[in-house]
Amino acid sequence: MRIRITRDVEIPNPIRLARFQSRPDLGPKLLFFSGGTALRSFSQKLIHYTYNSIHIITPFDSGGSSAEIRKAFDMLAVGDIRNRLMALADQSLHGYPEIYELFVYRMSKSKSQEELFTELKEMGGGKHPLVGAIRAPMRKIIRNHLLDFRERMPKDFNLRGASIGNLVLTGGFLSYRRHLDPVIYMFSKLVQARGTVRPTVNSNLHMAAILENGRRIVGQHNLTGKEAPPIDAPIVSFELVKSLDDPTPANVDIRNKMRKLIKQADLIVYPIGSFYSSLIANFLPSGVGRAVAAALCPKVYVPNTAADPEAMGLNVNKQVALIIEHLKKDDPGEIKTEDVLNFVLLDEDENLYPGLDIGALESMGVRAICCKLVDPDSKPYIQADRLAQILLSLS
Repeated sequence: MRIRITRDVEIPNPIRLARFQSRPDLGPKLLFFSGGTALRSFSQKLIHYTYNSIHIITPFDSGGSSAEIRKAFDMLAVGDIRNRLMALADQSLHGYPEIYELFVYRMSKSKSQEELFTELKEMGGGKHPLVGAIRAPMRKIIRNHLLDFRERMPKDFNLRGASIGNLVLTGGFLSYRRHLDPVIYMFSKLVQARGTVRPTVNSNLHMAAILENGRRIVGQHNLTGKEAPPIDAPIVSFELVKSLDDPTPANVDIRNKMRKLIKQADLIVYPIGSFYSSLIANFLPSGVGRAVAAALCPKVYVPNTAADPEAMGLNVNKQVALIIEHLKKDDPGEIKTEDVLNFVLLDEDENLYPGLDIGALESMGVRAICCKLVDPDSKPYIQADRLAQILLSLS
């Protein structure tokens, strides 16, 4: 059975928003395919309206402290998962601000390895002030995971700039026989995360791109323009590979529990962020497209209003076409455009989207919704609370 989105909605809808604010525990299940930090401030606003959002995160990050952890323990990236959990954490008096402070703490980049190892040892022993401030039994759980990490940490592991939250997650991953779900569950409870966070897959893979000039780039950190120079030509091919050293294409299926999670959504959102490494990467595992098509809810794309190095040569129309193409690849003959994308949410200032052709979008079967997303204080970025209110009104 297929549905079509025919109802008219007021955007933002003050009645619905007031209801959500009064009972966020009963709020809608907005599902986001994302990664990185683009939704950090947005997620902090979203929890005022719903505790039931779902965040599917790409686990293929290969930069920063995640790179050091992945290299040492041959595992998927946990940094973006930790980042989203922190954004969803309840930082009010009802939450656990002491745990939040520990999990966002990063070790010094200027201290010696010996000094950093001593600091980590103090944390595991409960003698560090950030750990000592946490109440039992949470303190014991955190200490045990830090001790597990320290005992298994290679002698040459670089602790400079390490996120303690990443180390706690990694210690739990190792102690739970390399299963991440129970660790995320524990971590969510520790910080009172107001939403569900899951990696797209639990596999240790990397992303690779072929550029229009023939150059092949392996590793997320080489694509985003943050740790390496921006790409010098448009991306023409994008895939998952086995490792940074072995660029053999890798095929992986999403699990049944991921299919069920996607099917629960009241609204599926393809949000702002790095176009390939944060968004399209989520669609590369087999089964994502079928799961999205099976979810009988509206699906909306929110394109960036600021420059994205990964989207070189792609206007909004081309981005929409690529989203549809990747989501339909599971079953091109059966999955229709209306099954995977219904709306594109745009700011009322079309100049923010060079090359935009709304008529061409609608001829593809995708409806444009134009409203005020950017204000003078946030420009050129979307105002987080306004975006949350609009998406909630669409759910």
